[in-house]
Amino acid sequence: MNLIDVHTHISSHAFMDLLASQGGNVYGRARDAEGREVVTRNGARFMTLTEPMFDPAARAETEDAAGLKIGLLSYTCPNCYWAEGELAETLPRMMNDHLAEVCANSGGRYRGLASIPLQDTDLALAELERAVDRLGMVGVIILANVNGVPLDDPRFEPVWNELNRRRLPTLMHPTVPPGDADMRIGDYGMIAALGFMIDTTLATLRMVLGGVFERNPDWPLVISHAGATLPFLVGRFDQCHRLIPDVRAHTPHPPSHYLGRLYYDTVCYETNALKLAYDLAGPERLIYGSDFPHNIGDMQGCADRISQLDIPEAEKELIRHGNAERIFKL
Repeated sequence: MNLIDVHTHISSHAFMDLLASQGGNVYGRARDAEGREVVTRNGARFMTLTEPMFDPAARAETEDAAGLKIGLLSYTCPNCYWAEGELAETLPRMMNDHLAEVCANSGGRYRGLASIPLQDTDLALAELERAVDRLGMVGVIILANVNGVPLDDPRFEPVWNELNRRRLPTLMHPTVPPGDADMRIGDYGMIAALGFMIDTTLATLRMVLGGVFERNPDWPLVISHAGATLPFLVGRFDQCHRLIPDVRAHTPHPPSHYLGRLYYDTVCYETNALKLAYDLAGPERLIYGSDFPHNIGDMQGCADRISQLDIPEAEKELIRHGNAERIFKL
């Protein structure tokens, strides 16, 4: 099927060991009720570990069955933002070096999305340059908040300016949303079920209303999980923009104008949800993603939902691989 997967993850045992030993009292490892190893955050289930995250050979059967051509690998949340001091510099270098090695040994199957330490923007810019210009990364991954700091905060503007200047594709991936303790989002496994969707929606809307995309119009940003709730709520955003002056204080255009210029992956679990993202952004800004190898990732299902859309076959081919080839220059 020649799929190019923009949302597929990797990790390493060295990273997990550092997370467990130096992640303070925040991150830990445990077993769930079914015996699977999980990463915890403040005692709540945060991420399920699977063998293909650590072993590229263990990925092949699933990827071949779905028809993968190229996977754009990235380290998932919590990425490197938890690192402090010297580790804030050395950890992302270790992650990107590992990722570059996996890609180099893949026979062209994998390309890398770099991790950059946004908790220190000077370090982030330095590692961005190293990872892209020296290691050959084709884009970057960022999380939807940086230790609770929203992405429209002025401290991040130099990074967005550089990504815009380079026109460098960026996958925005959620993590635990700000205010998670007050929402008790760790209960009932809701970090993955709901928390990530809140984080993506809040981060993207803040960036829209804060003028980030007005100032950086050439930045190809890919929003994870088919835009979370953005495609469903865009009409409400536009209505508030028309009628509430605070909403339009930094943006001359309605939110739909900016949201329609972003990109969205196909990681969702209903064809109707995917159609909402299609209606928001159109066929040239929807890109195949699977969230594999997370335990709720779905390579085949995400491919099938593209096929189930009632749209021309040529547009389906754009979503499967054509758009990724264009924006990532593959």
